[in-house]
Amino acid sequence: MTNSSQAGSDALIIERTFSAPVEKVWQAWSDPELAKKWWGAKAFTAPSMTIDFRVGGKYLFCMRGKPAPDAPEQDFWSTGTYKEIVPMQKIVCTDSFADAQGNIISGKEYGMENFPLELEATITFESLADGTTKMRLEHAGMPAGTDKELTQVGWNESFDKLAAAIE
Repeated sequence: MTNSSQAGSDALIIERTFSAPVEKVWQAWSDPELAKKWWGAKAFTAPSMTIDFRVGGKYLFCMRGKPAPDAPEQDFWSTGTYKEIVPMQKIVCTDSFADAQGNIISGKEYGMENFPLELEATITFESLADGTTKMRLEHAGMPAGTDKELTQVGWNESFDKLAAAIE
């Protein structure tokens, strides 16, 4: 597995290469039981995942953990709508903070002051000649500053868990 990250003006871009075929990496995004194994930063779990994996379908994910070592455990919900799905190649979806019922809420509810109500995530998959998969996440509309950096750390920790789940 390799990792590279870069930050555009309003996009967070992370590229990872996984020692798994593209079908397995794709499944990690489309199968709720597999997604539960990797969704969320390293100290978090994913107790609830709903994925209606079709264009126009929605997802509702729960990430559970402590936002700080001395804080109580908390659920962080996210939701979005799939805008484009090209099997084994590309997923485009909206991404928003949500409540447990899937209603979009302000990031302020979770202590994320600068987040817009809706972002867009584009995930692309490339099958490499050696049987590995290059995956690229572009999370567009990210606010500048600390929240963006924390989001980058969270995604990378999630992708470390994804590697462990599929490799």
